[in-house]
Amino acid sequence: MSDRFYRLNLLTIALAFVVITVGAYVRLADAGLGCPDWPGCYGHLDVPALGAETEAANAAFPERPVEAPKAWKEMIHRYLASTLGLLILAMAWMAWRRRKRAHQQRVLPWMLVGLVIFQGILGMWTVTWLLKPLVVTAHLLGGMTTLALLWWCLLRQGRHFSGWAAWSRLRLLAGVALVALFAQLFLGAWTSTNYAALACPDFPTCQGQWWPDTDYAQAFTLWHGLGINYEYGVLDAEPRATIHWVHRLGAIVVAVVMLVLASVLWRAGGRDDRWRWLASALLLAVTLQIVLGITAVVAHLPLLVAVAHNGGAALLLLVLMAVNHASWQMGARLS
Repeated sequence: MSDRFYRLNLLTIALAFVVITVGAYVRLADAGLGCPDWPGCYGHLDVPALGAETEAANAAFPERPVEAPKAWKEMIHRYLASTLGLLILAMAWMAWRRRKRAHQQRVLPWMLVGLVIFQGILGMWTVTWLLKPLVVTAHLLGGMTTLALLWWCLLRQGRHFSGWAAWSRLRLLAGVALVALFAQLFLGAWTSTNYAALACPDFPTCQGQWWPDTDYAQAFTLWHGLGINYEYGVLDAEPRATIHWVHRLGAIVVAVVMLVLASVLWRAGGRDDRWRWLASALLLAVTLQIVLGITAVVAHLPLLVAVAHNGGAALLLLVLMAVNHASWQMGARLS
C-alpha cells in the first residue's frame, strides 16, 4: 500500500518494537539508573565525556558515579523513545490533516499521543523514584499497549481481514485470551522489576519443590513508599519465589487459552483457510515464548535470551491483536 499514513504507521510499529526490546535490555543489564537524572544524563543531553565533565558529574551525584557503558544504554533508549514519540505525534497531525478521508483513523492516533506522553512521565518516575517496581511495570505495560494500539491502527487503516467470516464465539474467546495475556505481561514485568527471574533456579520445580513456600502478601504489595532504592530488589527470597512461581502458573493458563483459541481458529479454517494462517502464527508465537522462558531459567538468565523473551511477548501480543481484529470484521457469520 502506497498510502503515506500507512507507511508512517508501519515505521512507528517497527520502532515501538525496538524501543520495547532495548528497554528490556537496559533493565536486564541493570542500567535503568545509568543516568540518575531525567531527561538528561548528569545534566547533559548525552553521556558526560571523560575528564572534567565526568569529574563534575561525579561531584554532582556522589551517590552514583558515572558508569559510561550503563549511561549510554539508558540514553540510547531515551533517544529511541523520544523519536517514537515524535513519530506518533506526526501520525496524529497527519490524521487530523486527512480527517475527511474515508477510513482515515482520527481518534486512535491522538489517543496514542496521550499514551506516549504518559509513558514519558512514567520514564521520568522510573529514574526519580529509583526503579520503583510498580512504576517500571506500568512503564513496560504502557510500551506494550502503545505497540498494540499502533498495530490496531494499522490493521484498521489498511482494512485488513475485511470480509472474513466472523464467529461470535471466536470474538469472546479472542477477547478472553487478550485479557489473559495482559495479566501475564503484568506478572512477567513484576517478576523482572522485583529481580525474581532467578528466584526459582530449577525447572519444572521451584527450589526443588513442586509447590514452594509462598508469601503472597509481600510478593504482591504494590506500594512500598518513596525514597527507597529498588535497584536489585528489596524483597526477601520467599516473596521473590512466590512472584516467579505465580508467573509460571500464569504461563500455563495462557498457554492453555492460546491452544484452545488456536484450535478454534483451525476449525474456522474449514470455512476460510486464512484462519489457519493465524492459528499457525499463534502456535508458533506461543511455542517460542515457552522455549525462551524455560531456557531463561535453566541457563540462569542469559541476557540475550531474557531480552528475546520480552520481544517474544510483544510478538505474541501482535498476533493476538490480529486475531481480535479479524474476528470483528464484517462478513458472513460462521455457525
